Order: sequence, then C-alpha cells, then structure tokens
Amino acid sequence: MKRFLVLLVAISVLLVSTGAVFAQRVDVGIVLPTKDEPRWLQDVARFEEVISKTPYRVEVLFSQGSSAAEKTNVETLIARGAKVIIICAHDAAAAAAAVEMAKLEGVTVISYDRLITGTDAVDYYVTFDSISVGEAMGQYLVDNVTGKGHPLYLYAGALTDNNSFLFFQGAWNILQPKIADGTFVIKNSAQAEAVKDIKELSRDQLAAIIGEVTTDWDMNVAKSKAEAHLTAKTAADKGQVYILAPNDGTSRSIADVFAADPDVTKYFITGQDAEKASVQYIIDGKQSMTVFKDTRVLAADAMNMAIEILEGKTPQTDTTYFNQAIEVPSKQSPVLVVTKDNVKEALIDSGYYDAGEFTGI
Repeated sequence: MKRFLVLLVAISVLLVSTGAVFAQRVDVGIVLPTKDEPRWLQDVARFEEVISKTPYRVEVLFSQGSSAAEKTNVETLIARGAKVIIICAHDAAAAAAAVEMAKLEGVTVISYDRLITGTDAVDYYVTFDSISVGEAMGQYLVDNVTGKGHPLYLYAGALTDNNSFLFFQGAWNILQPKIADGTFVIKNSAQAEAVKDIKELSRDQLAAIIGEVTTDWDMNVAKSKAEAHLTAKTAADKGQVYILAPNDGTSRSIADVFAADPDVTKYFITGQDAEKASVQYIIDGKQSMTVFKDTRVLAADAMNMAIEILEGKTPQTDTTYFNQAIEVPSKQSPVLVVTKDNVKEALIDSGYYDAGEFTGI
C-alpha cells in the first residue's frame, strides 16, 4: 500500500508538471529588444491584434537591451516548442549565436525589423525598406534648403544595429551631392567630412561615421552629444540648421537642445517611427517630420509569414538583404513621410491613432 501511494504521488506530480509544460507551449515565439521604448510597445499591440485572429499560440518576450537575456529568451521559446521564432535583435552580430541554436533545433527564424548579421541561420527577414527610410529623411532636408553653406548636423543609430547602416546610407545617397556642392556644410563629423565626395560608402566608412555620431538609439546619449556639439561651435556654425536625427526619440532630444540655443534661428530635423510624442512635436512645430512605418502592416507581414511556415508553405518575399554571410529572403513593408501638413490624414484618418490623443490637431 505504501508503494502504491508513493507511485500515485509520483504520477500526480508528473501529470501536474507535464500539464504545466504543455500549458506554456507556443507555436510562434517573438523576441523584442526592450519594452522601455514606445515603438516596441506599439509593435506588441499590433502583434496581439493580429494574433487574436489566428488559432496559434504566441508568446512575446523582451530582452531589455541584453544579448544574454535575448539568448535566454530564445532558449525559453525553444523549450516551449516554438516552431517559428520572430526576433528583433538587440545586437545584430551577437544575436547570431541565439538563432544558430534555434536552427539546430529545427526552428525557422524570422529576423524582424533589424537584420541579424554574420550567420546563415536566418531564414527570412521582415522589414521596412530601410534604405528608403534614410532616403526619405535626406530628401526632406534637401527639399527644404535653398542657397549654399547651410550647417548640417549628422546623427545615427547604434553601431550594433545593421539598420543604422542602411538608414545612414540611404540618407547619404540624397545628402552627399548637396554636401559635395556646398549646399550643406557638415559641422559635427570629421569622418563624414573626410568622405564627402564619395556617394557609395563602404561598410568601414559608414562604421567610422556612425561610431562618431552614434546616439545608441538613446535619448539621453543624443541629448548629451547634441549639447557637446553646439557648445563646441560658434554662432557662425548655427543660424538656420539642418539635422539628420535617426529616429523619433533621439529627434525630440536633439530638437530640444537646438531649440534652446539662442544662436539657432531655425532648424529642420528628421525622425522615424511616428511615436505619439513626436506626432505631438510635429503638430507643435518642434519636429519637422517622421517616417511613418505602419507597424500594423509589419506585424501582419511577420505573423502571416509565420503562419505560412506553420502550414508548410513557402512565404512570399520580394527582395533579399545581405547579412554579411548570406542573401536573406526578405519581405518589405512600405513607408510614408509625415509632416504637419498630412499628419491628420496619415495617422488619424487611417485609424492608427485617435485624435483625442493629441492637442491642436
């Protein structure tokens, strides 16, 4: 009888344990870089909206800016049975180890928004056209300049993010001819000044510039860097200025610094992501533009790709991106430039945001 009771208890523990494991199993795992930035929380909301319309089980985990946590998140999702993992890498190169581990377990890897580099373990890439994003930023600055000799301040994302290279190259494609002919004069980057006559920059040249003007996608870093740049400059280096800011968060920080400088009479500044705070800045005239990347579309593209994979289908792609190892089949989502002139049409009338979330619209 005693043996029977011991066996019964053991079976009960096993069943409870097994049930707990099955309760946590997922079909699609999603790993995002942080929950501390509005952009990624917006993405989660869009993912959940798409997910609610599918029969599949999905779990979203955040890496909080840590490659080690990112790897742990991938391990967790593998343990829970994920057949597809969608990952937006914190560090494009460091994430290679995590996705290689997933591939060894037979998991299909979709690189989301940021391309994971230096590995053949990435099956697909879902992204906005990052070169076009940069070109849209550069084109906005070019469209709003006349004459010669205008101060240009350059800022970039993080060196660890492959998108930073694509965004900057896109902007450089448009800005470089206007730098070479003297329309713009670079004021804060010796590295960029050294290659101002070269349109197609090598990755090493891009890395040198980005390393000099990086914001690390951090608003505080952007603020400190902008303050240091303006402190080092004279009134002649200011006046009406043009600023390439890599995203909305850094754009707001940099804009605040330039707006506070009495020698800056006017500024034009770029951004991307259409964050709520930046939409209000655009309405108020504090930020010039943002490149709207509709995360509803991106999330839907990524989830639909995952669903096709789960159903044994081959996802449709429309281009490839080289990740320093292989050409990764990729799906691109469209982008839209938003200014004060079309903010209501693009972001309110489209249902992306509610008018009540802003003032003065």
